[in-house]
Amino acid sequence: MKRHFAGLFLALAMATSAAAQEWPARQPIKVIVTLSPGSATDVLARLAFEQVSKQVGQAIVIENRPGAGQRIGAAAAARADADGYTLLVNSSTHTVFPAMFTNLSFDVVRDFVALAPLASIPTVMVVPASRDWASLADFVKDAKARPGAINYGSGGIGNSTHFAAERLRLAAGFDGAHVPFAGAPEAINEVVAGRVDFYFSPVPPALSLIRDGKLKPLTVSSARRSSVLPDVPTTVEAGYKDSGYEFWVGAFAPAKTPKPIVDRLAKELRASLESAPVREKFAAMGADPMPMSAAEFDGYVRKEVDLNIALVKRLGIKPEADTAK
Repeated sequence: MKRHFAGLFLALAMATSAAAQEWPARQPIKVIVTLSPGSATDVLARLAFEQVSKQVGQAIVIENRPGAGQRIGAAAAARADADGYTLLVNSSTHTVFPAMFTNLSFDVVRDFVALAPLASIPTVMVVPASRDWASLADFVKDAKARPGAINYGSGGIGNSTHFAAERLRLAAGFDGAHVPFAGAPEAINEVVAGRVDFYFSPVPPALSLIRDGKLKPLTVSSARRSSVLPDVPTTVEAGYKDSGYEFWVGAFAPAKTPKPIVDRLAKELRASLESAPVREKFAAMGADPMPMSAAEFDGYVRKEVDLNIALVKRLGIKPEADTAK
């Protein structure tokens, strides 16, 4: 491994622009994905790195390591050699770990360096089609008139879908009952059936139900409107300051990865994300561009960690000991 590391570092440091098209590697690059095959995080990782593989002429293997709320995969990547051959793709849940757990085996800031955000996947607030709410303002007015009567689903305590709902609830000033589910399908089904009042769903699993009239979208939690739901306003546009919550998927490397390797990986990822095939496939699934340099993304991650710690304290959620190693 040391020989591989030295060869890769030297080749990257000395490569000219003409020679840079060939990746100087002696083994496949492994990308650890923290969720199961077929999840939005997994699909985005496969599409982005399939293009990177073509660009650098090097095999890239996706290794799914789900479990423990995405911490198993993150821990494995943190322990990997910092040689450019093991990377991590995780969702914005990456920045929630420090707020929710007291004894993590890794540190999301110190143990990783950000490469690039792959995409923002807006979460859309969906309500039963049978409800009379025509706008977010209608919903908030009704929720305030019936304190505690509203319930809302999520993919689990501390999940991005949970925090998106809580950010809006706190900003809008209404009470409600949180109903956690195992994942998006269960939560969406309960909203369709009318047993749950609202759920902040990632756009992809909700889109067909919205288009079929089985769910009603009131707002999106992202900073910008969803490209596939352009008529649905953001929570901030709807008048609720500090109510947004961004759900994203991003790529990382172990923190001690040499800068020439980090820079090359970031460059190749940017090229992949800007390529027509990847842009078109991302757009089709409701994944929007999130253009940032590696340094900007690194700063963004650090800010998100602090915001989530503050949110968990405000919600009165007690961090738990992390038993997943």
